[in-house]
Amino acid sequence: MAPFDPGRPHRRLNPLTGEWVLVSPQRTERPWLGQVEPAAAKALPAHDPACYLCPGNARAGGARNPAYTSTFVFDNDFPALLEATPAGASTPHPLLRAEAEPGLCRVICYSPRHDLPLARLPLEALEGVVAAWCEELRALEARPGIGYVQIFENRGAMMGASNPHPHGQIWASASLPNEVVKERRCQAEHLRERGRCLLCELLAVESALGERVVCANAAFVALLPFWAVWPFETLVLPRRHLGSLDELDGAERGELARLLRELTSRYDNLFRAPFPYSLGFHGRPPGGEPADEGFHLHLHLYPPLLRSATVRKFMVGYELLGTPQRDLTAESAAARLRALPARHYLDEG
Repeated sequence: MAPFDPGRPHRRLNPLTGEWVLVSPQRTERPWLGQVEPAAAKALPAHDPACYLCPGNARAGGARNPAYTSTFVFDNDFPALLEATPAGASTPHPLLRAEAEPGLCRVICYSPRHDLPLARLPLEALEGVVAAWCEELRALEARPGIGYVQIFENRGAMMGASNPHPHGQIWASASLPNEVVKERRCQAEHLRERGRCLLCELLAVESALGERVVCANAAFVALLPFWAVWPFETLVLPRRHLGSLDELDGAERGELARLLRELTSRYDNLFRAPFPYSLGFHGRPPGGEPADEGFHLHLHLYPPLLRSATVRKFMVGYELLGTPQRDLTAESAAARLRALPARHYLDEG
């Protein structure tokens, strides 16, 4: 077999899902005459009287926010899941299967400040966000009928955020989401076949190589996964084998806050503009099975930007009909992020 050439088209396996990504390094210099996104909006105020998430303001659903001074969590006024949904299923034909999906949705405002994303929150406030995530996870998993709790954030209009006030969401569903099903299966198979946690083994390999590590501290490592699909996609892993976010001890919560602030600052510093992304935690399902011992808590960050703050990566054509594809290798993307300062560009000086 001929030697492998990483500078030529090749594909890489995602062991978390069992799916492949096509890598085409020779395409990085192709000309771009496609869609260009609007430039980032001007600086935001600390409080916006028209924002339905700012303290004291009326929300879109009619309720009024309290004058909150830290994180503020409330039931989504326009939820995708409804707790009162009665159980039931419809199977008029094996190919036409449907079933009820009860659940509930929460919104978490990170702070009263309309203008401070995770990258610029004071560390104490960011530690409060991590604490709120853990408390909400524990409380929602304890509710009857809840099969999974998904914590996530969509930052920026490019990712579908309906409001610029920094906030995240928490959806608690009766069933397991598709991505969690795939990751659960692959991690269980790896544990059974190799006798080791998949992500513990990956962390040891990536820490030794170092070429895809972006930043790290005593408790967490952020890296470009070898199989990344999005140009500057990152994976955040706790060094200790943990199954769930609420298993973090006090020191680990603080280290997660520090790493999140550093990583998201590097994102913004890349193009010196607000960097859109979807962020989400994947942890062991509540009341898991013995095979879930191999489920390692992790955080995905999926940012769409490719060449600048106004040129994004699209998942279309071959990506939708065949296999996800990327031009920029994970190694070069990691090197670019690693070379950036950890302090946010707006806080310089």
